[in-house]
Amino acid sequence: MSSAFRRLSSCLLAATACALVSQARAQSNSVSLPPVTVDAPKQRPRAAEHQRDTASHTTVVTRPAGGPVPSPTRTTTSGSNTGAGGGSLTVPNTAQATADIQRTPGGVEVVPDTAFKDGPANTVKDVLGWVPGVLIQTRWGPDGRLSIRGSGLSRSFGNRGINPFMDGIPISTADGLFDLFEIDPTAYRYVEVYKGANALRYGANSLGGAINFVMPTGRDASPFEVRFDAGSFGYLKTQTSSGGAYGPADYFITTSAQREDGYREHSKTDSERLNANFGYQFSPDAETRFYLNADRWRAEIPGEVTKAAALTTPQAANPGFVQLNEQRNIDSVRLANKTTLRFDETTVDLGIFGLDRHVDHPIFQYLDFTAHDYGGFVRATDDRFVAGFRNRLITGVNVQNGTIDINQYVNLPGAVKGPLTSSYLWNSENISAYAENSFYVVPKVALIAGGQFLHATRDQQDRFLADGNQSGRRTWDLFSPKLGALWDIDPTWQVFGNISRNAEVPTFDVNTFSSPANSNVDAQTGTTYEAGTRGRKPDLTWDISVYHTDLRNELQCLTTSPFSPCTVVNADRTVHQGIEAGLGVAFVKSVFLQEDRFWFNLVYTYSDFHFDHDATWGNNRLPGAPPHSLRAEVLYKNQNGFYAGPNVEWMPQAFFADNANTLTVDPYALLNFKIGYDRGGGWSGYIEGRNLLDTRYISSTVTVGRADPTMQLFNPGTGRSIYGGVRYRM
Repeated sequence: MSSAFRRLSSCLLAATACALVSQARAQSNSVSLPPVTVDAPKQRPRAAEHQRDTASHTTVVTRPAGGPVPSPTRTTTSGSNTGAGGGSLTVPNTAQATADIQRTPGGVEVVPDTAFKDGPANTVKDVLGWVPGVLIQTRWGPDGRLSIRGSGLSRSFGNRGINPFMDGIPISTADGLFDLFEIDPTAYRYVEVYKGANALRYGANSLGGAINFVMPTGRDASPFEVRFDAGSFGYLKTQTSSGGAYGPADYFITTSAQREDGYREHSKTDSERLNANFGYQFSPDAETRFYLNADRWRAEIPGEVTKAAALTTPQAANPGFVQLNEQRNIDSVRLANKTTLRFDETTVDLGIFGLDRHVDHPIFQYLDFTAHDYGGFVRATDDRFVAGFRNRLITGVNVQNGTIDINQYVNLPGAVKGPLTSSYLWNSENISAYAENSFYVVPKVALIAGGQFLHATRDQQDRFLADGNQSGRRTWDLFSPKLGALWDIDPTWQVFGNISRNAEVPTFDVNTFSSPANSNVDAQTGTTYEAGTRGRKPDLTWDISVYHTDLRNELQCLTTSPFSPCTVVNADRTVHQGIEAGLGVAFVKSVFLQEDRFWFNLVYTYSDFHFDHDATWGNNRLPGAPPHSLRAEVLYKNQNGFYAGPNVEWMPQAFFADNANTLTVDPYALLNFKIGYDRGGGWSGYIEGRNLLDTRYISSTVTVGRADPTMQLFNPGTGRSIYGGVRYRM
């Protein structure tokens, strides 16, 4: 671990400790928010008691550390249990999810919808942009690179290295790739973020961890909601939802339609999404829920350009992409069921799912493929006292299998299919078994041990033999253990630490079998050491993690041209280490009204990703991620629902586009401002300006081994834009 990293870690932790002590003294007589800890297991209430308890439940909704935080006195029934039969057993409300995730001895976060529905709610960056450690680099429209702790940094298309879920059900293909277009921020009650092996509760153990997007149910949704958003570059979006509970049954359904001409030429997007769930409670201890997700996306691709073009003519598309009329058009339907059963101290979740996705994708060649994924899961949680000590055991098995039927043609000018050039049938099988046990040696200290075993198979059948038979099969068996500790210092804050292994199997688009060199791409593995603290007081929130990961065989997808696929290689040894820090402080109170606040919110991510004595690249920095990334804002809020304030996005140091560290992405700073009104119901609205100084910058880059200034690797960032919207909730 570098000396600079150690010094920065020590300074941040020392500064945080001083701030906590000072704040605790100043607020020793104030009323605290709900504790971050969870009550010990209690005897299950009888049905009548269960209904009375859940019907009266309310929560305080806050934004995670580093983002705008509502007034601590404001309460809402969002997430409360309003149905005649009590709350949903299959879907925890926001408060329950927050309490549950804080049993994890590592970097985790719950982002409530109050943190992202007060703006355009257009892309995944609108949802996760204020979570420390999450890097989102936009390419165009809603597409972008999503990375946690340096996962999938070299991907110039699609995303990998993170396990994405929707209501606990996988939304990636079985071989590990996923798109962001299916993410509709207006559809979710909250989003769970599990960094690294902290995602073990879902059987996930990749470097980036897992993200779970959770819809409301009919027991916590508004009977009727509608919103309309409009903005620069032809952006228009409408969304409507309805939900309700009728005795043991409940439903929630939301639809949205969105279009955008795009900041750049040839970047028009058009999408429609439907998300719904239908639940039935057989008793307070048994519930089943069905899910339906249907999406349609049509998008033009403007393409990467040279660094000079990105900064001088940022709205221009790559002429070659326009000539070929490059696009990405996707239709998908997902059906799933989850059933939850409670037996005294043990809760069992069972689920099945199926996905059908068709992709029509004219790029450097014309790709036409259909993905069929299916699988299921079972998870048991047992929380009880054993010999007078609290013990919480989570065990589970996941199965995710799938096929991709892919044909590739010559792409003639204007996106016209030419002759067939390749045809494959890709089969993926993934079976994982995991367990995690938390044993409380004293009521406030838990020791955690767990592990996951993954069996993965990739089988390729080549049906186009003119260029030789490239059929083949690979199998991996990987075990990833984890050890950790969690200490509840008091009811408002915790410290934690863990040591964990991670593993990631190559995706099919990098798993060619034409030669031994390509077919022997190995799985990526690593060991992470992590420590941190998090807490929430009435006028102070924080979330800090320091981690160090030693990786073997890091998967790098290196590109030579935007008109050719990347080539995947294994780096020998690499290091990913950093600091993820979020802070929210109410620094001025009762200025105009008794309960108003000026909040200072900060998210800082330090990323030191580098080769470790590589035979070719030495100790060079890994390309694709900035060493420092900072978001900060000053936000005024009052209890009447008014809020306003500026915020900045700052990348203070350049990062590299290539392993050789010869070509950089320059530093930049963006100034934004928003103003709005939201009392939690009825009418609300906002106006938000982004990049108000019209700064020209590069938002993302394709990564290569050795770059030169003439290479077309860069996506320009969006210029000055204004968005506004209105929302009505019954």
